Amino acid sequence: MVAWLMYLGDGPKRVGGGYDDNPSTHYSWDSKVPNHAYVRVGDTIVLWDGNTLLGLSVIEDIATGSGTKDCSSCPSCGKADIAARKTMTPKYRCWTASCKAEFDTPTVKTDPVVTYRARYEAGWIDLHGHVSGKELRALCEETTSQNALRRLRWDDFRTRVETGKNATPLDIIDKTRKVIADGHTTRTVRARNGQAAFRSTLLEGFGEVCAFIGPMPAVVLEAAHLYSYAANGKHHTFGGLLLRRDVHRLFDLGQIAIDPTTLTLDVTPATRKYPDYDKLHGQPLTVPVTNAHKKWIAEHWDMHRTEAEAVIPAQTTGATHSLTP
Repeated sequence: MVAWLMYLGDGPKRVGGGYDDNPSTHYSWDSKVPNHAYVRVGDTIVLWDGNTLLGLSVIEDIATGSGTKDCSSCPSCGKADIAARKTMTPKYRCWTASCKAEFDTPTVKTDPVVTYRARYEAGWIDLHGHVSGKELRALCEETTSQNALRRLRWDDFRTRVETGKNATPLDIIDKTRKVIADGHTTRTVRARNGQAAFRSTLLEGFGEVCAFIGPMPAVVLEAAHLYSYAANGKHHTFGGLLLRRDVHRLFDLGQIAIDPTTLTLDVTPATRKYPDYDKLHGQPLTVPVTNAHKKWIAEHWDMHRTEAEAVIPAQTTGATHSLTP
């Protein structure tokens, strides 16, 4: 099992900066970054900001491309490990151990680069603040590394997250990896093409209705796949429902699932601690579904629930809920 600690932020560890990142969905780097070519689909990505853990997921896809990059380096040693200082002069200092030069103007040159963009939104777990930067450094294979991409000792990291302070189970990581491990490899073009059209189709079919909660404005509704898009790669007409953003996220993570036998909502005990989500447990869908939908619903259930994990449905009256968005 390969896990990477990846630095998210602008600083000397990310040469040049200016990356297009979104912590919960995608992370970018280029061929100037050490270890750039070793990251693979199916690897675990653990993000931090230099001070604390942000979250983790499993890489669904890596899109590659080409571009150019203005790279600044130390005029004395030629290394790129430099940083601008806010108050001290000279403005720049080289952090290379054998150099430590100080200067006002770095050397800048434009180089061609290979670009990489990893997507991992399906299994994202937000763990902001759960593990300190000091602990994360100690959990790397090379504890003194300063690279933006560095290998983690996954078993030790997992033990820390699941048993230490703010203990959080990481079973969803195992399930996500199982689904996507053989789904896709690195390629030059890979995105959720047609996502807008997919949402439009769902709006036309279901109206402005969250399938878990009920009617609400279209602007808060997202197109949720009932299957792993990463492993399937297609938008199936009967493979989605409209969900409000928060319940969409919980559904993707398996914190809410649909019992394929009763078509009622199954909310995990941890999520039921929150009253608004507890009210959803055992409730029926607010929209009608076809046998084709039920096929995908069963696949989602099998991915996120085992017989032992399934929660006994609450007693329901058949009424639907209407939570305030």
